[in-house]
Amino acid sequence: MTDHKEVRKREKTWLTKDKRPIVIAGPCSAETREQVIETCVQLNQTNKADIIRAGIWKPRTRPNSFEGIGEEGLPWMQEVKELTGMPVTIEVAKASHVEMALKHEMDILWIGARTTVNPFAVQEIADSLRGVDIPVLVKNPINPDLALWLGSIERLEKVGLKEIGAIHRGFSNLGEKYYRNRPQWQIALEFKRLRDDIPLICDPSHICGRRDILQDVSQKAMDLDFDGLMIESHIDPDNAWSDAAQQITPSEFGRMITEMVLREDYEDDLPIQSNLEYLRQEIDHVDDEILNLISNRMKLVRDVANYKKENNVTILQQRRWNYVLEKAMNQGMQNELSKKFINKLIRVIHDESIDQQEKIMKSKS
Repeated sequence: MTDHKEVRKREKTWLTKDKRPIVIAGPCSAETREQVIETCVQLNQTNKADIIRAGIWKPRTRPNSFEGIGEEGLPWMQEVKELTGMPVTIEVAKASHVEMALKHEMDILWIGARTTVNPFAVQEIADSLRGVDIPVLVKNPINPDLALWLGSIERLEKVGLKEIGAIHRGFSNLGEKYYRNRPQWQIALEFKRLRDDIPLICDPSHICGRRDILQDVSQKAMDLDFDGLMIESHIDPDNAWSDAAQQITPSEFGRMITEMVLREDYEDDLPIQSNLEYLRQEIDHVDDEILNLISNRMKLVRDVANYKKENNVTILQQRRWNYVLEKAMNQGMQNELSKKFINKLIRVIHDESIDQQEKIMKSKS
């Protein structure tokens, strides 16, 4: 049997961010003892996983869906720990889950997206962990609310927890067609900027919702300097009781992690940083020019607004706006800029132009 203190010691080393990437893997749901044991033993044999995960309680959207095996599965996770020597982690959604998890010596807990969205639920979990020395990971809330995500971290810190990590699993979006949960990388990167002391792990399984793009999203997370990955794996993914489409076999998991490219930040490499600094200075000069040009554009917009006000002309001129947008899209694509980027950029500039004109229209002078 693996010594529990040794497992915890290895896990604490991870929380100091000494190792990158940390890889968490295991089935979406613990279904049967045989399924959990076989999946996790095979994952251990790949030598690519650091921590084993499995869903014991599954908060589901519809009441007739499989909502997890419950406490019955916790001894299976203990057995996995004994067989593999790896720490194990499960999701908790309320205080009673925490109590059972601690009773069965789970090494790490995580709070899921559906729980993070509810401050009362997070506070209940935090209160149940007061005085407990155990690492806790916090998934982003379902909705793109950075403050809510940060607030969940702060609630855990306030009860004295020191070993806290975050998991980026994407955000729900009604019109999304490509991902299960839109990544909205900018939110995760802003979290990383604000809390660079906290390990940030990507959960590409929930971002993708399908296995064919799993490796691409995982690689992007690594390229963005995430600290690790959480990957769902199952010995028979197509017949999994939950989230079948996004799970991969242990052998596919091993191959995927092996093929990933890990890049370094080279922050202490002076020659590399010197070359980068030269290029960054060039970018800064261009940025200055962009802001100056936009400022000049807004001066002209205010001149236009004054003329419109004097002549009682509407702010929005639809034909003119259609022309500006179409012209920008065509020119942008000719200069190897994506349609998505140009569309966002021109619309943001247009919104600011409308705001500038509206201020003048409302002024009494």
